[in-house]
Amino acid sequence: MKRAQREVTFSIAQIDAYAEASGDHNPIHRDGDFARSVGLPGVIAHGLLQMGILASVASEAAGGAGRLRRIYCRFAGMVEPGDTVTFAAEEAGPGKLTLTAVNQRGDAVLTKASAEYL
Repeated sequence: MKRAQREVTFSIAQIDAYAEASGDHNPIHRDGDFARSVGLPGVIAHGLLQMGILASVASEAAGGAGRLRRIYCRFAGMVEPGDTVTFAAEEAGPGKLTLTAVNQRGDAVLTKASAEYL
């Protein structure tokens, strides 16, 4: 059975680096005061940063990025600096993976996640 897993503790530096690399400078990812002013607990990690990590775990389980055909997930929870998220991929049948992303409290931060591979 194919399986891969990675545990990531998110940091402000990582979130800032992703903002620079992606060009997504939305203040909810960079300015804690602004984030709180719109009802968030503070700075939150980009959803696509989380999805990118999940995709790298899926590609490992699939035997390489070139084998991935499709990845899907729903953004279900906020990830704050200091949160530790366990990203996992497990075979769910021929050419299919079930993907999960769960924080240190046991809450899913990405849901309905799956991938298809060759």
